[in-house]
Amino acid sequence: MDRVILHIDANCFFASVETAYNPKLAGLPIAVCGDAEARHGIILTANYNAKRGFGVKTGEQIQHALAKCPNLVIIKSNPQRYLRHSELMRAILADYSNDIEPFGCDEAWMDISNLAKTTEDGAVVAREISERIKCELHITVSIGVSFCKVFAKFASDYKKPDAITVISRDNYKDIIWNSPCDSLIYVGRATKAKLAMRGIFTIGDIARAKPEHLKSWLGKNGLLLHSFATGCDISVVRKATVSPQVKSVGNSTTAVRDLVCDEDVKRVFFVLADSLARRLREKDLSGNVVTIWLRRNDLSSFTRRHTLQLPVDTAFDIAEAALRLFYDCYTLAEDKPLRSVGITVGNLVPHKELAQISLFPDEDISTRRRSLELAMDSVRAHYGYYSICRASLLADKDLTHFDPKSEHTLHPIGDFNAVRPA
Repeated sequence: MDRVILHIDANCFFASVETAYNPKLAGLPIAVCGDAEARHGIILTANYNAKRGFGVKTGEQIQHALAKCPNLVIIKSNPQRYLRHSELMRAILADYSNDIEPFGCDEAWMDISNLAKTTEDGAVVAREISERIKCELHITVSIGVSFCKVFAKFASDYKKPDAITVISRDNYKDIIWNSPCDSLIYVGRATKAKLAMRGIFTIGDIARAKPEHLKSWLGKNGLLLHSFATGCDISVVRKATVSPQVKSVGNSTTAVRDLVCDEDVKRVFFVLADSLARRLREKDLSGNVVTIWLRRNDLSSFTRRHTLQLPVDTAFDIAEAALRLFYDCYTLAEDKPLRSVGITVGNLVPHKELAQISLFPDEDISTRRRSLELAMDSVRAHYGYYSICRASLLADKDLTHFDPKSEHTLHPIGDFNAVRPA
């Protein structure tokens, strides 16, 4: 018997929450933005008045949005307010099921097979949930109802705002298969381009393609997309209390000014690497794949990665690897200054003290570095993050005086343990 899965998606979540707190904003074009003074001046989300009426887009710079919509109401982001509203929404969902899987702070899947036997029954439950959220939280949601997670997610995106869409065994080919392939989860721009080269433009084209062909074009993701398109997704709705396996940790920052020399990059990389190292040690993890992300001041960006011989969990080792990557791929004297940078450590494994054969064990630099950073962790635990730092970072406090770890907000992200055809 089929399951009944809901996907709940809060409409223009940040903007809707701001309107809930200030009803005078209703009917106006509004956008929630980062801190322009801290050079985080991009649109985080906009309401439908701004999006559909003036073409304001998430991710664009504030000045570009204002050029489209001079009367746009700009609101500075209030993360704690949004997280609180997210918690309240999840509390409502918990009245209907224990099987709730967050997907970001404004979306979640629910398995309501305990309440509904058919997708039609699921639509009745979805309507009740929608009305409760509207009455109690003063925001609207779009809800998809289907027999699997992928189709429920598609359905919640199909009609917005304040809509309920049912995708059943009877209608999914008519609705889903005629839709563009990039409306299927995990089909981004690069994958869409690869599929288009083979004459595949709709989800139905993916479903009708031979799995072995998709695998030759896209690797394992090709098989995954075929299972998604054909409704063979059997991934379970994972309870929020179940912690997902951590596969990587990363931090990025938009600097208070453009990075114009190698020393600027080095200092910011050390701050980011310090944050990553502390997070890794807290989870007793280490990783050997280091990735850097660079964004120029014209907003173009790219990434580079390198695999180390051994897993690391110290700021020095992470920063050293990141800087090697940077020096290999970028020359600030010849290219544009950098606006934002980021570092990620992946391929994580439980940390183990590695026994190193050496004639001079006291000279084991890595061990000494780790001991030093553990001591710094202890000092900061008692006296705060800014109580101790590397002397080199004091040369430019404006650039380095930030704590990525405390400023990093981790929202639960769902994933799929879907069937992968052989």
